Amino acid sequence: MNALKLLGADGMTMNVLSWSDTGIGLLFLHGFGNDAHVWDEIAPTFAPYYRTLAMDLRGHGDSSHDPERRYFPERMSLDVDAVLDQLKIERVVVVGHSLGGRVSLHFAKRNHARLAGLVLVDIAPDVDPRGVTRIQLDVSQAPQDFASIQEYEAVLARQYPEAKTATLAKLAHHWSRETPEGRFKLKLDKGFITVRAETSAERAEELAKKEADELWTALRAMPCPTLVIRGAASDILSADTADKMVDEALPKGRLEVVARAGHSVMIDNPEGFIKVLSGFVLGDA
Repeated sequence: MNALKLLGADGMTMNVLSWSDTGIGLLFLHGFGNDAHVWDEIAPTFAPYYRTLAMDLRGHGDSSHDPERRYFPERMSLDVDAVLDQLKIERVVVVGHSLGGRVSLHFAKRNHARLAGLVLVDIAPDVDPRGVTRIQLDVSQAPQDFASIQEYEAVLARQYPEAKTATLAKLAHHWSRETPEGRFKLKLDKGFITVRAETSAERAEELAKKEADELWTALRAMPCPTLVIRGAASDILSADTADKMVDEALPKGRLEVVARAGHSVMIDNPEGFIKVLSGFVLGDA
């Protein structure tokens, strides 16, 4: 696996992990607060068959922080266009989890001809308010730096109770950096939090409804095969909404539910995630 530094939109420098460099592209996009290493246990399975990549979204991991805090999925999706253009990838399957799924949808609605397939991991145009509240509390209550990496691992263990201890230990190192004082600070740009805190509840609701309407419209027009993956215990993507996506919206939609997994499906049950993704992109159903 190699790390590439590529130019995104708005002058951003994007950190991209690459497991292979031939074939149709397979691009993984992570969720809020994560980074490209969340796919480390997933991506190698597909590297023999696809040009397999994962990107740190702007404000995450080792990609640039945006000084203007343009942390909105539609704007962030422009980074995907820029990275694929530089890599000269003409055809791609995009796999997006949570925030990365929203970014994927905004990219997809502009790039029908480029998409060989789309995978939406535990995300929909409308999300369950229970999960939104949980994530908001996790973000607002969690500290931004830690006295030791073990202290951060303990926080992650509470946030991801189904995940393996060894997995969280690796992610804690990737999601933080050591300061000169010996503390461990999150790589996530706190601007993600402040820009939302400065938006009134009414305005946030208005923007969310507008985006949801746009994304339902985008789903109905999606020409490529599309897989929706839901964690069986998800508090973000409800069973009813997942059914609506494949039964009423997506022309070529398919739903897979992964047992023993909540919202962070690929962290909670990587084996189950690989099985359902393989059935879609490799035809091993």
